[in-house]
Amino acid sequence: MTLTSTTTLRTRIAVIDVMRGLVMLIMLFDHVRETVFLHHQVSDPMDAAGVDPALFFTRLAAHVCAPMFVFLTGLSAWLYAHPAAGPRSAAGFLFKRGLLLVVLELVFVNFAWSGAFPPAVLYLQVIWVIGLAMMALAVLHRLPLKLLVVLGVAIIAGQHLFTGLRAQEGSAAYYALTVLLQRGYLVADGAMKIKVSYPLLPWIGVIVLGYAAGPLYARELSAAARRRWLLALGGGSLLLLAVLRGFNLYGETLPWVAGETALRTAMSVLNFTKYPPSLDFLLFTLGLGLLGMAWLESIDNWCTRACATFGGAPMFYYLLHLYLLLAIGLVLTAVLGANHGARYGVEHIWQVWLIALALMPVLYFPCRAFARYKRTSQRAWVRYF
Repeated sequence: MTLTSTTTLRTRIAVIDVMRGLVMLIMLFDHVRETVFLHHQVSDPMDAAGVDPALFFTRLAAHVCAPMFVFLTGLSAWLYAHPAAGPRSAAGFLFKRGLLLVVLELVFVNFAWSGAFPPAVLYLQVIWVIGLAMMALAVLHRLPLKLLVVLGVAIIAGQHLFTGLRAQEGSAAYYALTVLLQRGYLVADGAMKIKVSYPLLPWIGVIVLGYAAGPLYARELSAAARRRWLLALGGGSLLLLAVLRGFNLYGETLPWVAGETALRTAMSVLNFTKYPPSLDFLLFTLGLGLLGMAWLESIDNWCTRACATFGGAPMFYYLLHLYLLLAIGLVLTAVLGANHGARYGVEHIWQVWLIALALMPVLYFPCRAFARYKRTSQRAWVRYF
């Protein structure tokens, strides 16, 4: 009985690292694309009528990464606040880790993307927005869970009511809208521009819902009951998406249109806005992610264990893979020459896939070593990576 309980507990928690690691590996394909295939740019939303289908679906798969990562961040915060010894406040941990992520974005992540310090443009991207969302959750997590659900849904679904808002550039309202809802420049002139790529408000809704979903992973809830909840929530999200998107009712700024072929029509239907993430975008990505969580919990093989290794050291992996890609880009350009502007680029999307697959074992062993160190180390800073 003890062995079964221990195994169940391990599986219950391990699936979070498995899913986190899986989306991080999917993210690798997109980041390799931005390293060696950037000459084939994609817009947001993508040009469903003109972009190559292989490139479209490579980018579409990557859409799942940020929403699930932020959702799992909220879920992990609930688990941190409810250990076996009894409830504790997560405010300090969330605020300090969120602040660390903001600093990492401003310094180390921006350098990894640009290769220059200071960069010509300081991009406030996913790590920045996760950091700010964690700092917001440090305050909001004390609210009742039912209120958090209402708040999260209201933020995500209600954001479209403010899509048409505009403010005079340079005003306080302009900066607030840029940070919260409309990507754009906070500083557009000078030696270093500052651009918000990930508007904050919808991501607060996602992390809040992740925290509110924490009780699904409480020790008292059986695996069967958790699976039913995950299937209902994931399936319900996709069903609602089918209605809203199918009839172009609400939740996406760009309506889908019939294309020249059935494939192009399907691409238009699946063409969602990521910056900021629309309601339809989040129904699609979180719906698939919740179904994936229900499926993965019962699977234990070399693949899920490898994903759990990556997912157990998320920030270490993120920084490591960015700097590895920076080095690869510089080496390829130096050795093979710049064939697309100032950088080297491959000619086919399948080469992007091949490079990403080849990098996975290269990244695995350092991540495994750090994950083992993280489990045994008593140093406080290790928890944040």
